[in-house]
Amino acid sequence: MKSKVYFSSTITPEKILELYKAVGKELPGKIGIKVHSGETGNQNFLRPEFWKSLIDYVGGTVVECNTAYEGTRNTTEKHKKTIQEHGWDSYFPVDIMDSEGPDMVLSIENGKRITKNYVGRHLADYDSLLVLSHFKGHPMGGYGGALKQLSIGVASSFGKAYIHGAGVPEEIWTADHDSFLEAMADAAASVVSYFKGNAVYINVMKNMSVDCDCCAVAEDPCMKDIGILASLDPIAIDQACLDLVYAATDDPGQAHLLKRIESRNGVHTIEASAEMNFGSREYELIVLDK
Repeated sequence: MKSKVYFSSTITPEKILELYKAVGKELPGKIGIKVHSGETGNQNFLRPEFWKSLIDYVGGTVVECNTAYEGTRNTTEKHKKTIQEHGWDSYFPVDIMDSEGPDMVLSIENGKRITKNYVGRHLADYDSLLVLSHFKGHPMGGYGGALKQLSIGVASSFGKAYIHGAGVPEEIWTADHDSFLEAMADAAASVVSYFKGNAVYINVMKNMSVDCDCCAVAEDPCMKDIGILASLDPIAIDQACLDLVYAATDDPGQAHLLKRIESRNGVHTIEASAEMNFGSREYELIVLDK
């Protein structure tokens, strides 16, 4: 059976909430809401005001983890300051999940590159997960969406280096590239398995730069905004976003974004994830534009 992916070309806080409700999954217990808090200086990340209607409705806790590179989010102290400057804690309770150790270690069955995933210790405090992703390009992964949020996003600072290095954290920036993409798929699989279906994914195709929200200096968006997608399947939702980029043949910025995605073999994360069988590349796009 094809996975259902709900879509609207209208990008508003109200429409995000509508699509979340359309998915039809009531998240149980304590809900972790994974966002990208945005690197200081980045102009493209989606602000807390944009997500507020949905987060208020769900009533969960915004969760993040520290980065593995120099910047304003690589320590808990600096990350908390950035979160405050960006306004997240003005609206929501916020938890930096790897603010204290030791890391929580998730096992990965039949991992292609890694057999364990180091995630923020506080992940254990949550019964379900709402993954809010800003779909755009990425300097290393080619693109960033739900699968990146599940893998790099939920990983601790050490875990991020471990994934990037395909199991060898010292090779964070030098590991074989496709091995890094496959390690992301492995890590994403472990988080999906941990929550046992208690997760919802929303991707927003807005402010689509070739660069990630983790870049302090990022290119301005190159493509027109496309829409919002929601699904219970993180593989299907990322595949649908890629397909929508390829379908936007009349957008003058399409070639620039596709060059970034294709030059990094971005689709391979989706391919490897599909082989891990925690979702499907086959989907039904359900348009809710009325």
